[in-house]
Amino acid sequence: MKPVLLTGVLALALTFAAPVSASPLLDQYAQEAKTASPEFKGFAAARGQDLFSSRHTTGKPDTPSCTSCHSDNPLKAGLTRAGKAIEPMAASASPQRYTDPSKVEKWFRRNCNSVLGRDCTAREKGDFITFMLTQ
Repeated sequence: MKPVLLTGVLALALTFAAPVSASPLLDQYAQEAKTASPEFKGFAAARGQDLFSSRHTTGKPDTPSCTSCHSDNPLKAGLTRAGKAIEPMAASASPQRYTDPSKVEKWFRRNCNSVLGRDCTAREKGDFITFMLTQ
C-alpha cells in the first residue's frame, strides 16, 4: 500500500474512533483518581459495567441502578421516569455523549446522587466511561 493511501485510511479510521474524543476527560479522571488513591493503576471496563448494571440501595428507591432509566443494553435508548427518551449510553451509538466535560459532569452529578445517593468518585466515572467506550 502506498504511504499516501495508508495515511488517508488511517486518518479516516481515526475520524470514526469514538474513544479518542473522551481521552481528555479520562485523563482528568485518572489524575483525580491517582490523587485520591496513589495506588490507582487505571480504569477497568468490568468495574464500569458492574457500576452500570448493579442495583444499589443507597440512592432513591425508584432509581436503584443506571439501568432503571438507561435500559439494560447500553446500545439501546432509555426512558426517563417522565417518559422522555434518553439516547443510548454506548459511545458507538452516541458518539458525542462523552465529549463535553461540563455535560458529562452535570449528568454524573445528577445520576450518581440519584442511584448511589452520593457523588461518583473519579475512578467510578473513569470506569463507567471506559465501559461505555467498549460498547
